[in-house]
Amino acid sequence: MLKAWRGWFFVAVLALAGPARAIPGFAEVRADHQPSETVLLDRAGEPLHRLRTDAHVRRGPWVALKDISPALRQALVLSEDKRFHEHSGVDWRAVSSAAWANLWNTRTRGASTLTMQLAGLLDDDLRLGQGGRTLRQKIGQAVMATRLESSWQKSQILEAYLNLVPFRGELVGIDALSRTLFAKAPHGLQDTEAAIAAALVRAPNARPALVAQRACGVLKTMRGSGVPTDCVALDMQTEVTLARRAFAASEGLAPHVARRLVTASEGGAPATLRSTLDAGLQRLAQQALQQHIRELHGRNVEDGAVVVLDNASGDVLAWVGSTGILSSAADVDGVTARRQPGSTLKPFLYAQAIAERRLTAASLLHDSPAHLQTASGLYIPQNYDRQFKGWVSARTALAASLNVPAVRTLVMVSPDAFARQLGKLGITLKEGGDYYGYSLALGSPEVSLLELTNAFRALANGGRLCPTRLQASVGQEACTQAIDPAAAFIAGDILSDGNARARTFGTDSVLSTRFWTAVKTGTSKDMRDNWAVGFSQRYTVGVWMGNASGAAMWDVSGTSGAAPVWATLMRHLHARTPSRPPAPPPGVLRQAVRFGDQLEAARDEWFLPGTQQALFAMASEAAAGSSTSAGNVSVPPRITAPQDGTILALDPDIPPARQRLTLLADAGGAAPAGLRWWIGAHEIGRGTQTQWLPWPGRHLVQLRDPAGRVHDQRRIEVRGAAAKAAHAGSRSK
Repeated sequence: MLKAWRGWFFVAVLALAGPARAIPGFAEVRADHQPSETVLLDRAGEPLHRLRTDAHVRRGPWVALKDISPALRQALVLSEDKRFHEHSGVDWRAVSSAAWANLWNTRTRGASTLTMQLAGLLDDDLRLGQGGRTLRQKIGQAVMATRLESSWQKSQILEAYLNLVPFRGELVGIDALSRTLFAKAPHGLQDTEAAIAAALVRAPNARPALVAQRACGVLKTMRGSGVPTDCVALDMQTEVTLARRAFAASEGLAPHVARRLVTASEGGAPATLRSTLDAGLQRLAQQALQQHIRELHGRNVEDGAVVVLDNASGDVLAWVGSTGILSSAADVDGVTARRQPGSTLKPFLYAQAIAERRLTAASLLHDSPAHLQTASGLYIPQNYDRQFKGWVSARTALAASLNVPAVRTLVMVSPDAFARQLGKLGITLKEGGDYYGYSLALGSPEVSLLELTNAFRALANGGRLCPTRLQASVGQEACTQAIDPAAAFIAGDILSDGNARARTFGTDSVLSTRFWTAVKTGTSKDMRDNWAVGFSQRYTVGVWMGNASGAAMWDVSGTSGAAPVWATLMRHLHARTPSRPPAPPPGVLRQAVRFGDQLEAARDEWFLPGTQQALFAMASEAAAGSSTSAGNVSVPPRITAPQDGTILALDPDIPPARQRLTLLADAGGAAPAGLRWWIGAHEIGRGTQTQWLPWPGRHLVQLRDPAGRVHDQRRIEVRGAAAKAAHAGSRSK
């Protein structure tokens, strides 16, 4: 009887099968397997992130048979093909015991072996359609199964089948099934889970009750008659399993980098991508950022970003685009998002002024009230402390992040020229320098953390701007000399000077490290962003903190927000690696300098050739005020500062409780002690000089005598966020 069936089968083959198709090899099938996810690897090959790239199907990486649960292999064979290890592709015993009408009925797989099913998965012409397989397809399936058995091993057939078979919905292959429905790797499936998986092969999209019923039968067969099976418990387990979705579309440490590299990949998303990231450093950067955000609880800050660059190669060693679960906008990449950098642009401004020989590091700048005429009114920059510091050196002005000297430096350089310099450093501005005006010195444009950090890396590399890279396989592009090497060296030396920094930050701030580093912080308008960017001998680290929504933080500045994360990363990077000061470039001179009137302590200073000098001093200034004769005592008092129509922009780098506007008057013929300063309905001071804590709005400043008579008045406007009493306090740049 069996021989008769075989004879009729081969007659049908000759009549219906058509020309023989090439049988793919096992290695070829395995190599062609394309997961629906791309795995991002770090520089050493360690998996960093998994990102789904195929929205139509869910397919994991190829799983070797040895890594698949023995229970599942047993359940599948018992359920689908009990004589799998005995037949040669077609189970003739099953064929001979069935009627022709039921032999190829797609509603039962009693005579369809695992090898035949694999043939249907490998050949698109043999795939099961909505109306079932045609007779030609069924015969072709049997022929291909016989040929597969002659060229493949049984273990290879079973391995390929488990990796290619559709299970439920979009899930294809045992890896996707195990991780999605069972939340574990394929090697960890137990007998009950294996029975459920095997039941899904027969009816992938059946109702849970039908899957449980089928699974119970499979489990009984697996255990044998001597072991009891609780089908009620299995029914409950099946219900929970089929509702589980544990396989996240994206998980790991670097979602933003994964998306960036996948988008840039040519020829579709690859199964793996090797990056320049360091898994350990990436993990630490993410943890440090999240921990510090938690420590700032109640300060209205939830987002941050970190980037770490290798100074020599430009490799990105860490790229944390958000705070992840702590953020309400975790998909926004804070490394590439554009924000106002605040005072972090000042090093490039001073470096340009030094390169153009407009300043030296010892040049004196006047830190005093400045009223700069602009198209929109007077621009009056404010400083950190309540009072201006008078004459200070450029070193002190930059290291202590004084605003007024920076604006005076920009006046020398010009906003348009500074904007061009920033462009050479890779910092692209949406508008020209004249658009931003003098506020450009204080960081009014928007830049990205990656651009800013790489510009600081240029300072570390002697003024040479070199591209960054996220993939080691990508060739390094040419570098350009963005700024004079000597000026870059001097700017870096100033940023590393803890003594020069002390006038604002103290001698023991979080910016001070036990090894050589150069760092600058900054806070943007209304305290929406704060930064800490700096470099060591080998690395450059940039940190941004704020809110992706643009909401203002509460009393969070560069030193209390971004700087602690910067310091944590720098300490980790140099736990076993020293960082020494850079060697001065050729031509830079070092000379002892002293300052007249003991403005600053004597020291050794760096100079460009031809700009050096030993003494820096200013001639005593004549006292301001108008001269009057003895008989001309009726000259009325007048306000000399601020000017009428002044527009005052509050600087977010200055603590609101400590930000003051100096009001000056010429007493004329009146007694100075009799002058009274009034703003609105309140007296705020007496004499020819007083200070006022600005408050947003339009104000009328009046100079009165003790009787209340108004001698002079000025109308001014204050712009900026109001200080909240609950959050008032010290805040550093």
